[in-house]
Amino acid sequence: MLPTSPRILETKLNPPAVVAMQVLRSVISEQIATAAVKLVLVRAPAGFGKTTAMAQSRQRMEADGVATAWLTLDRADNDVSRFLICLGEAVLRLGIDEPPSHVPLDAVAALVAHDAPFTLFLDDIELVQEPAVLGLIREIIDHLPRLGRIVIGSRSLPDLGLGRLRARGQLLEIDTDRLRFNLEETSAFFGQRALQTLPADMLTQLHRKTEGWVAAIWLASMALERHGTETGFVERFSGSDRAVADYLAEDVLAHQPREIRDFLLRTSILRQLNASVCQTLNPRVDCAAILDQLTAANLFLTPVTSDTPAWRYHSLFADFLRAQLAREQPDELARLHLAASGWYEAEGRPVPAIDHAIEGGDHPHALTLLDSYAEGFLEQGRMRILTRWFSAIPAHQLRAHPSLQLIALWATCFTHGPWEAMKQLEESGCAESSIPEVRASVHALTPLLLAMQDRYDEAYEIGRASLARLPTGLPFADSTLLNAMANILSVVGEQHESQRLLDAARSRQGNSNFNRMYTESLEGMHDLLGGRLRQATARFRMAVDSTHAVSYNHSQGNAWAGVLYASVVYEVNQLQQADHLLNVYLPLARDVGLPDHMILSHVMRSRIAFYTGDIDAAFQALTELEYLGHHRQLPRVVAGAKLERARILLLQGNGPASRDELARADNPALWERARRHRLPSHDLDYLALARARWEICFGDPQAALTALDAELHAALASARCRRALKLRLLRALALQRTGDVAAAMEEIGSVLQTSSQEGFMRLILDEGPAVGLLVHRYAIAAQEAGHRRDPILAEYLQRLLQVLGPMAAPSAAAPSLDSSKEPLTRKEIRVLQLLAEGYSNNAMAEKLFVSDSTVRTHLRNINMKLDAKSRTQAVAIARKLGVIR
Repeated sequence: MLPTSPRILETKLNPPAVVAMQVLRSVISEQIATAAVKLVLVRAPAGFGKTTAMAQSRQRMEADGVATAWLTLDRADNDVSRFLICLGEAVLRLGIDEPPSHVPLDAVAALVAHDAPFTLFLDDIELVQEPAVLGLIREIIDHLPRLGRIVIGSRSLPDLGLGRLRARGQLLEIDTDRLRFNLEETSAFFGQRALQTLPADMLTQLHRKTEGWVAAIWLASMALERHGTETGFVERFSGSDRAVADYLAEDVLAHQPREIRDFLLRTSILRQLNASVCQTLNPRVDCAAILDQLTAANLFLTPVTSDTPAWRYHSLFADFLRAQLAREQPDELARLHLAASGWYEAEGRPVPAIDHAIEGGDHPHALTLLDSYAEGFLEQGRMRILTRWFSAIPAHQLRAHPSLQLIALWATCFTHGPWEAMKQLEESGCAESSIPEVRASVHALTPLLLAMQDRYDEAYEIGRASLARLPTGLPFADSTLLNAMANILSVVGEQHESQRLLDAARSRQGNSNFNRMYTESLEGMHDLLGGRLRQATARFRMAVDSTHAVSYNHSQGNAWAGVLYASVVYEVNQLQQADHLLNVYLPLARDVGLPDHMILSHVMRSRIAFYTGDIDAAFQALTELEYLGHHRQLPRVVAGAKLERARILLLQGNGPASRDELARADNPALWERARRHRLPSHDLDYLALARARWEICFGDPQAALTALDAELHAALASARCRRALKLRLLRALALQRTGDVAAAMEEIGSVLQTSSQEGFMRLILDEGPAVGLLVHRYAIAAQEAGHRRDPILAEYLQRLLQVLGPMAAPSAAAPSLDSSKEPLTRKEIRVLQLLAEGYSNNAMAEKLFVSDSTVRTHLRNINMKLDAKSRTQAVAIARKLGVIR
């Protein structure tokens, strides 16, 4: 991503200045400053003074010694990378120390960890629609420290999970009714406008007509300044939207000098104004003098704090001006946008330059700019902004620029998915182009699209023919083809050839951050499937860091590297960080439609939710995954959702439902293909393994051992070391179930020793409580045998045991409820049911509408009545007694 201009950042990071001609909203400021909530939402349509109220509240907090930061959002912040750059700059203003230049600031983590009081203001959030950005904001809100708060200004209701915050009393809503001026505030406003002589009945009438709408009151005051109170204006005035627009046209704009009127209309296309860009649009007038005049008159403009003087129009007024310009001077629109585009181009700011060219309908000029800049954006991996631009340009005009047509196809592939890109490719005629470079790009793109559609066998055949045509002299296309074929060959089992192609791709990357990310991701996948977790983590981290020269967080927006990096972060049990990464990358993986990445990301989201006790969210993630699979006609994605649902049901002790889900996932052709291919999402999750897991828990463990031995032999023969580790872990559980404790201890010991070298955690922990008993037994045996001589293993066991918690050995005899003790109450049975389903204390408290302490009291009573020494044992005893299923 191209660097964000310091000047742009300065205007975004400073609120509008609080000026003397404002009514102090002291009640609202007091509410915002003192509310003991996580989130304050200031929501109302344009013209109700949201930003002013927020700015005054910020000033009040600063006076009270509370650190604050401000960020005004715009449409460009739908780019996750840009949003995090701006957020990072805002966070630094809270007094958080800036890291060394070579270490990126994780703004979200910095906010969560900040231990001093602070308030972060986010204005104009309605302009942000990107799910990944909204997910990051939700994450910040969910994990705010005790002394942290966020104040959000919006015209609409943002998708931030407000219902749960509202139910918990963690949300303060300042809505339209609260923002309306009361009669006293209306009077104070007119007093500041030197209209103290306004009769009381006229003031009351005007307040009633405007209903406290600040914009309408402001416009009425301007009219009264001009016409006086004897003109009957108040009787004629209406505070409705239509009336205000009519008034702006007939009374405000019409009475401006021609020079001012033209200035207002011509500069309305700008999101921010300064003297230089305004002068470009109005070359015959002194724009600096006009800006000074308007500022002095407190007319139309809102100052934006920055190093150089800058302003913006009130949003209601800007909307009106643009509509008026389009009606009065439609032929001027293109010329004005072209002039603005040229100014931004001269300033070295290609993004607004291209935006203005497109908004003005000057697609030829936009294409000229894209000829200069699009390839650079492509190499940097800025696929989303490229897609936005190209989708706004008519297809027939784009065809006149074959190289840009191919860049548009690459961008579509990695934003809207391979199906949309394939459709565009077929309609483009590029495959029949007479231009060798265009055909070469098509040959590189086609196998990639097929592979992304899960059509690896077709991709293999076509890609082989494409490789024979290299080199083509197109570095990006050649490197992408080499990477794509390396991935395809890895999937079909040709590991050595895959590695050779990755080496070749690396030598041809040039300055392409995107292809550098692609190569490192694929190398990391080789390492992960081979059981080299530490090396895989380093490579995935390098892949997501590949754009740090222009972006300072793991969020460039490419799902390919991001989901894989999240998977290794999850594996080492850093669940909060993994969840943070999924907030960014899961929506991107869903949009692009990569089958393995969709499965991996949704399954991770489900497992994190299940582990933290949010069972509803765990099943919801799998339902969404299954829907995506059906919608995109990807049976493997549907089967992946069913396999994970079966695993959760198994952990809940619901054997019949788990078995039924496995039966629904049975697709012989699909699992035969998965057996032949090395698919990342099915390395540890496939039908044969899932069936063995079920037999261990509910069926015939000896039959499970037979199946596991066959699978283990095949895994070792194909160097799938991570899979072999998981299979040996299940063998240990099967041996424990058969009663061969000595063999189980030997097997689990071997697994733990290998896992400790690489740091595998969730591979062990995701098997649930059953594996906990084995780990505890092994740890005790190792301690008794004096095996602490291996410090790596000792430290690893300690970390595992901390997560597993205390684990009591199961009773030898079947339990019975002591008749001398009180029976379980209905509420205690409900707690047991939730406990069996995996709910945490906090989640149970929410579900039952009680406090955490009440849940703990129920658990103590349950343990006493059942003579249980742990939560796991309480559930086991309750099941044997038939209290719960």
